[in-house]
Amino acid sequence: MSQRFPAANVNAGPGSQRYPASPGQNNQPPVMRPYGPGNNFSPRAYTPPPQMGGGGGPAQNQHQRPMQPGFQGGSMRGSPMSASSGGKRNAESRASMNQAQQKNDYSVKKKKKLADKILPQKVRDLVPESQAYMDLLAFERKLDATIMRKRLDIQEALKRPMKQKRKLRIFISNTFYPSKDGSEGDANPDGSVASWELRVEGRLLEDNKSDPTKIKRKFSSFFKSLVIELDKDLYGPDNHLVEWHRTHSTQETDGFQVKRPGDRNVRCTILLLLDYQPLQFKLDPRLARLLGVHTQTRPVIISALWQYIKTHKLQDAHEREYIACDKYLEQIFGCPRMKFAEIPQRLNPLLHPPDPIVINHVITVEGGLENKQTACYDIDVEVDDTLKNQMNTFLLSTASQQEIQTLDGKIHDTVETINQLKTNREFFLSFAKDPQTFIQKWIVSQTRDLKAMTDIVGNPEEERRAEFYHQPWTQEAVSRYFFTKVNQKRAELEQALGIRNS
Repeated sequence: MSQRFPAANVNAGPGSQRYPASPGQNNQPPVMRPYGPGNNFSPRAYTPPPQMGGGGGPAQNQHQRPMQPGFQGGSMRGSPMSASSGGKRNAESRASMNQAQQKNDYSVKKKKKLADKILPQKVRDLVPESQAYMDLLAFERKLDATIMRKRLDIQEALKRPMKQKRKLRIFISNTFYPSKDGSEGDANPDGSVASWELRVEGRLLEDNKSDPTKIKRKFSSFFKSLVIELDKDLYGPDNHLVEWHRTHSTQETDGFQVKRPGDRNVRCTILLLLDYQPLQFKLDPRLARLLGVHTQTRPVIISALWQYIKTHKLQDAHEREYIACDKYLEQIFGCPRMKFAEIPQRLNPLLHPPDPIVINHVITVEGGLENKQTACYDIDVEVDDTLKNQMNTFLLSTASQQEIQTLDGKIHDTVETINQLKTNREFFLSFAKDPQTFIQKWIVSQTRDLKAMTDIVGNPEEERRAEFYHQPWTQEAVSRYFFTKVNQKRAELEQALGIRNS
């Protein structure tokens, strides 16, 4: 125990000044005598005492609370084991707290709020020109709300089918190949038999100049089926129909071609069934006259029926889920009263497939190869609105969003810099106004922060003064410490002597 509490010359030197003897205690207690300077023990059994607050433990354990009179000597907080383990746990806890703080800082930087872009009131008071920035910020909020509302409107509009009517021009042409002797270079491969060829083609009429990069839609994609009915008297009941029906594996084409033998004019009927997307239905004639709708989609038909019910006030006044049919609806649906939920089911028998487009054409065989007969017909078809593609492009575009985010980041950084400069200004103004009071408050604040950062227990400001160790508890604290170390050393010596004696 020569490091902190010297054993030799206990009445001289700095040790006697720091731990003066209290009145009535000039002699050492009996338990201290075996370890006086006159006793020489073997250096092999000597273990140096622990250094209270020395270099072995972390810095936060250098200042401990004073021991109370009822403190048990066997569980001293200043023991080296408790100091090292406590320091390790504190270091681990600080490391985990630092990691959590870093994650929190990252999330805060990632999620920058609108409030971070607002200038403090003090800055606005100091710089009147900053009000223009606040006005721009308010306008930006209104603009963002308007854009968000429009985006929602566009998303809702995209859920509904967006169609526009266009003109599809159908070209029906036929060519006659007369019978000739089969010679080289003949146009008719079956030279001995006269034949004709019928072509059905078409294209959309463009309102403006066609875009060369735009993919043109195939003619067959407009139809679900095509049937060409020839003269049954000429071609018989088994060979007078030419049919094409769409399947899942259908390859789209720009036209249809039919070739048959014959040298007489042929009357034919061409039936074209449009491929409606979404599906459309033809209404029962009575319901069509009542609603003014001939062929439409199911939602449009139900909407027209609901409009008729509202116009004629057919909804039951007491039981709102019921409809009181008038004489026309009663004839059509066959009931005087029905529920709203029954309307789709009762409409099913009144919805029929749409009528096909019927074109009557005559295949003429006069004139030979030089006289190609062509007829044109214009029909209305529904195609996807080009505005739909523009809406999708607008919703999926991210270039403007990335630019906006970059500018927002610059604004956040600028506002953060302004706030930091405001803090610095207030700091220096407070120092210039009253330096003495400012420094005192600043030292108190820094001391409080240091205690929070280093986990210091107690009051280091009091513990660094000599009066702190002249209190009554110090004598008993030292006595208890020595008593504990004496018992520990005695046990070690008894164990060593016992082994040597054996």
